[in-house]
This record gives sequence, structure tokens and C-alpha cells, in this order.
Amino acid sequence: MHHHSPVVIAGCGDLGTEAGLRFAALGHPVTGLRRRAELVPAPLVGHSVDLRNAVPTIAPDTGVVVVAFAAGSRDVDEYRATYVDGLRNVLDGIDASGASPRVIVVSSTAVYDVDDGSEVTEATPTRASTPTAGVLLEAEALLRERAPGAVLVRLSGIYGPGRERLIEQVRGGRATLSTGVSPHTNRIHRDDAAAALVHLADVPDPAPTVLGTDDEPVRLDDVLTFLASELGVLEPPRAEPEGRQAGGDKRLSNALLRSTGWEPRYPTFREGYRAVLAGEGMRHP
Repeated sequence: MHHHSPVVIAGCGDLGTEAGLRFAALGHPVTGLRRRAELVPAPLVGHSVDLRNAVPTIAPDTGVVVVAFAAGSRDVDEYRATYVDGLRNVLDGIDASGASPRVIVVSSTAVYDVDDGSEVTEATPTRASTPTAGVLLEAEALLRERAPGAVLVRLSGIYGPGRERLIEQVRGGRATLSTGVSPHTNRIHRDDAAAALVHLADVPDPAPTVLGTDDEPVRLDDVLTFLASELGVLEPPRAEPEGRQAGGDKRLSNALLRSTGWEPRYPTFREGYRAVLAGEGMRHP
């Protein structure tokens, strides 16, 4: 990838912006597409476009397109408009441009319906356990059909600056430990996720699907107990969980991503949450 080749970030929110800033630091001109261009920070150039119902104009010399959407709610229709219609419009824009960029699309490990604690890799079959996961699989199928050379990056739970739900639950005394065996959870720091997207733009012959997660799947109770200790608050009480654990129980492997030369700056939740608690990393507006 030539360091002057233009990059487009379609869906330039928290994760997309962080990836865009990294591309810019490497010398690429970066355009960020989102509904409100004024939220895209310099040196990125923002363009206001609602990708749910408009086809973006893509420059013919574009070298990389990163698609990093984030739905505003769990509403299935909004999910479909964001992930499926949005992707279709971006792909239409690429087709109309005559450009042949590397296309990198963010998806989620929610497409793996596994709850027996087993290891999950890129070869694990996908199955939607929720309507929103079903929409993600629709978007993935659209990508495969329209852009066979694209790289699909399924990310685990992203945390980092401004993504501090777990910290706030523990700090506010709202977290509870399991009364039985706590499920495994998987996460990746926002900065490591962004670095993975930038890294995959430059891998010579990337796999079609890559899992993005840190080195250590961990039981949720262990994360909560660690956070309570770091925050200096009481360990959360044990209580019966309400409903099914959102992410099932699975241990995601990052072996394929690591084999391409990517290394996480925050290999486990410990380093990552310590950095968040210490206030490292800027929070984008």
C-alpha cells in the first residue's frame, strides 16, 4: 500500500476515527464519511453523508476503504439500514468510482452462537442467535457476493476511552458476580482494534475473514473482580443473572491475526483497563 494512497473511512465514529488517525500518521490522506462531518477531527477530512440512504462519491485513486458502522440502537430495522443498506451504498460508490481499493469491513463475533466455552476460530460455523446477529450475517453475505476480495474483521467486545460501561457498573455498585460458573468473555481495546484494521490494509494476501480479539478470553467474574480491586471498591455481590449472557460462552482465538504480524498493545484486559483507568488515549467527540 503506497503511503500516499487515499483512504476512506465509511462510518467514521469512535473506531473508524482512531483507524483514520493512524492512516493519516502514516502519510495517507483520509476522508471520513459520517452523518455529521463536523465530528470528524483534523487531519481527517469529513464529508457529511447518511450512508443508510445515499451512495457516497469515492475518489478513483482510493487505495483503502474501511467500513466501520455502529448502529444507534438494537432495533432490527435500524440495524439493517446501518449494516446492510450502508454497506450496499458504499459498495455501489466504489463500483461507480472505478477504484479498486482494499476493502476492510468490521463485523462482530456475535455471529458465533457458541455457549459451551469452546474455542472459536475463523473456521467455526456462524449462526445467528439474535435478530441483530442475523442482520450482521446478511451484511457479511452481501460483502462476499459483491466484494470477494474484501477482508471481514469480526471484532469481539470493544472497550477503551469512552467505552467504560463495565467500569461504571463496578464503580456504581451495579455489577454482580455469577452464582454458578461465570461465562468466558472476549474483548479488544479500541486502539488495538484500530491498529488491526490499519495493519490488515497492508497485509499482502489477507485471509477473507479475521477475528480481532486480545490474547486472553476471560471469565466475566474475573474482569469484574479485577476492576473492583483496581477501583478500590467492594467486590460485587453474587446474584442470579437476569436472562442469558449476551455473548454466550466462547473463547475467541486471535492466532490468525497474530500470524500476520499484528501484536496487541494491550494483550489482556488488565493492561487495557489499567490504561483506561489512568486516562490514557483521547476520547473522540
